[in-house]
Amino acid sequence: MQPRSDQRAGLAYGAAAYTMWGLLPLYWHLLDAASPSEILAHRMAWSLPVAVVILAVLRRWAWVGPLLRQPRKLALVLVCAVVISTNWFLYIWAVNAGHVLEASLGYFINPLVSIAFGVLVLRERLRPLQWTAVGIGALAVVVMTVAYGKVPWIALGLALSFATYGLAKKGIKLDGIEGFSAETAMQFLPALGYLIFLGARGESSFTTGGVGQALLLSACGVATAVPLICFGASAMRLPLTVIGMLQYLAPTFQFLLGLTVFHEEMPPERWAGFALVWAALAVLTWDALRTARRARGELAEAAARAGEAAAAGALQTAVAPAEPEAPGVKP
Repeated sequence: MQPRSDQRAGLAYGAAAYTMWGLLPLYWHLLDAASPSEILAHRMAWSLPVAVVILAVLRRWAWVGPLLRQPRKLALVLVCAVVISTNWFLYIWAVNAGHVLEASLGYFINPLVSIAFGVLVLRERLRPLQWTAVGIGALAVVVMTVAYGKVPWIALGLALSFATYGLAKKGIKLDGIEGFSAETAMQFLPALGYLIFLGARGESSFTTGGVGQALLLSACGVATAVPLICFGASAMRLPLTVIGMLQYLAPTFQFLLGLTVFHEEMPPERWAGFALVWAALAVLTWDALRTARRARGELAEAAARAGEAAAAGALQTAVAPAEPEAPGVKP
């Protein structure tokens, strides 16, 4: 069992990570003078120097050699880099195009999409309440599609891309900072090439937007790395059930920003769709908590039975009569 101080630190790190991710729309909105593709390229390019500094401070280089000798893992890292780049671009574009609410919906339904991937790709078996949650989530998408006359493709694109990213990460098995570093290493050269191309055409806001714009763009790497580091520190200290509940902080903040800061419209049909998604997440969270509580109870019972068996064995050994001494044998 984790010490209480570790649990408190884990909660603080987790809340910080998901709060920062939830407030990122404010940061991307500050950069709306740049195109989404330029913001993405700066995020990719500046993330690598930040990752290298972190690795140097922690002296964590031992994983590089083994990774380079495993083509399959390198291919999966490339898949991760491509998929997360797609996710980042869509999210930045959605924020600066006035679709913060739909972007938040994407991260609300992401756990449901991840569960669906588990069934379809990994052949996992779902519990009844998990099936119920997935069914309610699917109904929410249908409601929004019928109400709006179009599929909520931004939300689905964000959820599908992030779920695919998580699926690919399972095959790499690198810790947070190592995986982040490997992915940004693959993103760096294409991003740098695109930024050079923009500069040559005179279309780079990094050079034409003033010092403030240049500083904000160069800080994209820090804005990407710091929440990830906090998340890694939290994941080491907290059980997955707690992490699973904390993850709803990010889309909640995004949703509130869409309503109160960006003043996006929230007609009744959108409220209905969101309400169904929240109901699905409530069912999913209840099922996770109940399953974790049952697992802890079974583990405690098994430990108690093992302790009783060990105590009984020790008692039998203590009261057993001594064996008769063989003739002519002295101690």
